[in-house]
Amino acid sequence: MESMQKVEIRDATPDEFAAICALNLAEVQHTSPMDAARLAALHDLSCYHKVARVNGSVAAFLLAMCSGAPYENENFSWFARRYTRFIYVDRVVVSSAFRGLRLGSLLYEDLFRFARDNAIPSVTCEYNILPPNEPSRIFHDKFGFREQGTQWLANGTKQVSLQSAKA
Repeated sequence: MESMQKVEIRDATPDEFAAICALNLAEVQHTSPMDAARLAALHDLSCYHKVARVNGSVAAFLLAMCSGAPYENENFSWFARRYTRFIYVDRVVVSSAFRGLRLGSLLYEDLFRFARDNAIPSVTCEYNILPPNEPSRIFHDKFGFREQGTQWLANGTKQVSLQSAKA
């Protein structure tokens, strides 16, 4: 029963990196590849990296960078050219085994609180529109994200919608 689930949102730690990489691998068609070394590098660049644990197990994670981070990423760079101060959601992944517990929403609510507490006016992200990621579009609409532009990636094989919301 959902009511019996103990959910905890907290900072990600290196001992959870294997579980985070496994979650990412399960959704790699919507994110991008990430092994333990890549995760460690992204963790070091991040200003926000939290996990949602359910009954002690990592069930979801959110990894984000703040403006000014030395992060080499086409989407982050797109926002950096247009916004002075922002937080960029690099990836958010929820285990299919734990869908329906609002873990993504809990992580986003915490992220928006972090942004407000740190006077960061905008939360930014992107999601695939070709191939489409309709669940991501619906999810982000609920948090007030609006399209600011689009761009093609991966040698023209993927198009993303670049989104921003007021923190």
